[in-house]
Amino acid sequence: MRLMSCTLSRPLSGLVFCLLATVLPALGAIAHAEEPAAFPSRPIHLVNSSTAGGLTDVVARIIAEGLLSSPEMRGQTAIVDNRPGASGAIAALLVAKAPADGYTLLIADLTNTAINPALTERPAYDTLRDFAAVSLLGTTPFFLSVGSSLAVRDWREFLALARSRPGTLSYGSSGSGSIHHLATETLKTRLGIDLVHVPYKSSGQSTPALVAGDIQVLFTAYGPIAPHVRSGKALILAVASPNRSTQAPDVPTFSELGVRDMFFLPSVHALAPAGTPRAIVQKLSAELRRALQQPAVVRRFESLGIDPAGTTPEQHAAQLEADKAYYTQAVRQSGARAE
Repeated sequence: MRLMSCTLSRPLSGLVFCLLATVLPALGAIAHAEEPAAFPSRPIHLVNSSTAGGLTDVVARIIAEGLLSSPEMRGQTAIVDNRPGASGAIAALLVAKAPADGYTLLIADLTNTAINPALTERPAYDTLRDFAAVSLLGTTPFFLSVGSSLAVRDWREFLALARSRPGTLSYGSSGSGSIHHLATETLKTRLGIDLVHVPYKSSGQSTPALVAGDIQVLFTAYGPIAPHVRSGKALILAVASPNRSTQAPDVPTFSELGVRDMFFLPSVHALAPAGTPRAIVQKLSAELRRALQQPAVVRRFESLGIDPAGTTPEQHAAQLEADKAYYTQAVRQSGARAE
């Protein structure tokens, strides 16, 4: 903002004139920036914390292609911007500090939005404070699986075995504080069973370990475990979502099995910097929902084991708040801390 130099011959009237001359152009610029009819007039950056091929990177690229066909995008593109590092904080802070004009969005998973901030006493960012909710993009059903070496045929047999052999069965995760770790520790608390934690770097390591019999229990998305279920080397016992999954409709929910409050649903979100004009947030949300309904986008999401979502900003904000409360409690119960 360029400040004007004013000479005050009449102190009060001159001061008022000076203030108006300075403030009114700025207010006009703000009003222009908040006008949704002209949005977007340049490319939108989809920032994520994945390297190429990671979950949020792939989702961002699918979304970017889905937005291209919308006339409301006014011929503008969406550019995928990968900013890995610091457990997602680099990408999150970049977006949090970006101009609140709708041209920079964070494509974040549940680990970024709810789990990582709960793992430290002084998180680098606060999802509810530093971002404006735009839309939930998709969710991934989370299944409890066991290896064939455990020789159980269903949930009842698994539960009886786990209770009869405390501290002898092991479970895998993608590291302390990962959703795999939090889900299993929560299940242990709900059931009063004792399983030994074996952390791995990723599901690319923990899934083969389950099949080989190095561990006996693993929470996982459907894609990595499905071929092993078909070959008889693994068995899915339950899904940690409110409803059964279309990916494995014969698998019961934990609620059906009598286990209360077992809802672990990996998810991907679109967030804007806090303070982004409401009209722009609404327009972005509508465009994302439209993209998520395209058949090509649905097929690509389903190939990744992701159920397309698409919510209003109000629905998304409520989801983020619920996630924060739920996963903060899960982290406390697990005793996990940032590594």
